[in-house]
Amino acid sequence: MSLIEMQPNEMGSLSARIYNKLREGLIAGNFAPGQRLLMQDLAQQLGTSVTPVREACLRLVSEQALELRSGRFVTVPDLTRERYWQIRLIRIALEGLAAELAVEHVTPEDIVKLRATHELFAAADKAGEADRARHYNREFHFGVYRLSRIPMLVGQIESLWISMGPILNVLYRVEENDYVGAEEHLTLLEALETGKKKAARAALERDIVRGGVNLLKYFDRIEGKAG
Repeated sequence: MSLIEMQPNEMGSLSARIYNKLREGLIAGNFAPGQRLLMQDLAQQLGTSVTPVREACLRLVSEQALELRSGRFVTVPDLTRERYWQIRLIRIALEGLAAELAVEHVTPEDIVKLRATHELFAAADKAGEADRARHYNREFHFGVYRLSRIPMLVGQIESLWISMGPILNVLYRVEENDYVGAEEHLTLLEALETGKKKAARAALERDIVRGGVNLLKYFDRIEGKAG
């Protein structure tokens, strides 16, 4: 199935539906840094005119998820150390806050669901199924963030994950990655279950930092080659 193929029963304006498909593709890591997306090609895949495609792309450009290089195409931003540091800094602040607030609202039923999602994530990662691992990792994280009960906060975090998705594409497919989140997920679950807000924030923050160690090594390597 095409990355932007839409189902017949999807609701909303055409440009909004295209936006949602592109957005989901970015979050899922289906697009790589530097990848060029021709608006005409997208329109042909959808059987529509270029206008709603352009509207959707410009919306993502305004969110800094895509870059407008010409009137004909948009580009997924290049993977740079500076871009990664900015995303990581904001993720730590916002996602740490969401994890801390989740402690106030989590129920035993929520813990059961989060553990089940984590187990699916761990199994997919162990099997080397990168796409499924990314999917369940996202489900686990946003299962926690939604417990904050602050939709605006969750929305801001989702915007960051639009930019983070292509980075994870590199991390999962190019780099040898000896940490993908399983350990800190378990620590976070324990903090949620025992009502420890600071521990929940700390576990989430460590998850983000540890997840980027090999990415920083990647930057060191490619910058070394460039030098």
